[in-house]
Amino acid sequence: MDWRDTVTLSSSSRCVALVRGPIVTAAGAVNNEATPAIALAYIAATIRKGGYEPVLVDAIADGLNRIWHLDKYPGFGCQGLTFAEIIEQIPADVRVIGVSGMFSSEWPVMRDLITEIRAQFPHALLVAGGEHVTALTEYSLRDCPALDVCVRGEGERTFLALLDAWYESGTYEGVPSLGYLDAAGVYRESSGVARIRDVDSLPWPEWPEGYLEKFWAAGKSFGIGTARDMPFMLSRGCPYRCTFCSNERMWTTRYILREIDDVIAELKHYIERYDITSVQLYDLTAIVNRNWLLEFAARIQAEGIAIQWSTPSGTRSEALDQQGLAALRQIGCQYLVYAPESGSAETLKRIQKRIDLNKLTASVLEAKRQGYTIRINLILAFPEDTWMDLIKTIFYGLKMAARGVDEVPFYIFSPYPGTAIFETLRDDQRLALNDSFFFRLSALNSAYLSADVLSFNPRMNPRVLGMIRLGGLLTTYAVGYLLYPKRIVRTLKAVFGSEHRSFTVFEHRLKDMMARRRAVVGDDRPSS
Repeated sequence: MDWRDTVTLSSSSRCVALVRGPIVTAAGAVNNEATPAIALAYIAATIRKGGYEPVLVDAIADGLNRIWHLDKYPGFGCQGLTFAEIIEQIPADVRVIGVSGMFSSEWPVMRDLITEIRAQFPHALLVAGGEHVTALTEYSLRDCPALDVCVRGEGERTFLALLDAWYESGTYEGVPSLGYLDAAGVYRESSGVARIRDVDSLPWPEWPEGYLEKFWAAGKSFGIGTARDMPFMLSRGCPYRCTFCSNERMWTTRYILREIDDVIAELKHYIERYDITSVQLYDLTAIVNRNWLLEFAARIQAEGIAIQWSTPSGTRSEALDQQGLAALRQIGCQYLVYAPESGSAETLKRIQKRIDLNKLTASVLEAKRQGYTIRINLILAFPEDTWMDLIKTIFYGLKMAARGVDEVPFYIFSPYPGTAIFETLRDDQRLALNDSFFFRLSALNSAYLSADVLSFNPRMNPRVLGMIRLGGLLTTYAVGYLLYPKRIVRTLKAVFGSEHRSFTVFEHRLKDMMARRRAVVGDDRPSS
């Protein structure tokens, strides 16, 4: 049975639609990849356990490699189903519709989608959740009058409590961690963001029949790719307070690791049920506690679990000393992403990154010695950076590429809502919240020389910054391929081979570009 067939089976009044809209990108961009919706899978499992009937309507999963253009927003397009196709999949008798709003760069399209859903379902309760609506709750409600209420922070328990209250009394006032406008148009927050501390009591994600197989058949995954990559989380939250990250607004600073027994049980279930080849950790900060890591690795070995591991979201380096890296390597971890963010000690101090760059570098080099594929993420042009800070970051990236790091992408600083830097820029009136701002966030790191390049650093011209970023990016790849020519053969095999296998994000994106060219490009347009 195809996962879409579940739509026709949901006729009860306790049916709840969970909707994810299409990917929004600048025309020609390849930096945003389609991935399974693990957040909605967790929510679906939780509300089913609570007695509701979730129906997942995922525009991305059902429209892989389908690109359509936004006539309303020239220069931008979507990958996935059109608005009309999304609405067609929502059950007619639905009483509550939850929409995922993770990325601020996609907000204008999400707002338009919610508006069209409202037109077709005038009596349904429309709920939004995710990082964007948590960071900009009141703004989202006022910018999208069709939206009734926002879930702030972790969604499982709050959304279930909202459903219980709504079905019992027709109101959601008093449910914690919500934001809404009252009858007088006054913004209300029922409480601050609440954390789920007993994460092991949550049911495992619910993946509809045939859903994951769509991504596997198309070779889609978060970072590098294998045949059957499983999204997974070992932890929730992050204990750090980097000023460019929205973690604190969404998750607070409480870091919660799962019990190893529950992790092992879930892994065994996926191996038995899906025959997975790899686990991709979607955690904000997967590896922090060294003792937990060593115990976990020992248990994986003792259980005889033989799969690959990767950390495409990035992780900290403190626990990844020689012993920690060896333990991960022994259980099949092949790909690690580090996020030093800058090669300048002054910048790291300003953004409260709280890392020792020398120790991180030592961890990276030890990981390369042990045979890992390594990616390092670096950010250029934080608002207070000097040209010397930027030069240090470029030089650090080139040095690491020369010493064997497989990928060293440079990103231009993006002021994401919910971050301390965003609030400062907004207070100083250095940015304005509007559709142009959100779309330029989408284009920021896919545009290199165009007018869409943004700089919130008063010292740095946007076009010059785009050229520097492009030059630095190309140079790091050139250095890597010239000094390590075996990578050329590896990349050719990954891109043109028949297997769903890639060793770097670069290889994965090249392979995906080839797949898109072979795909039929539809002429669908949203109904707006």
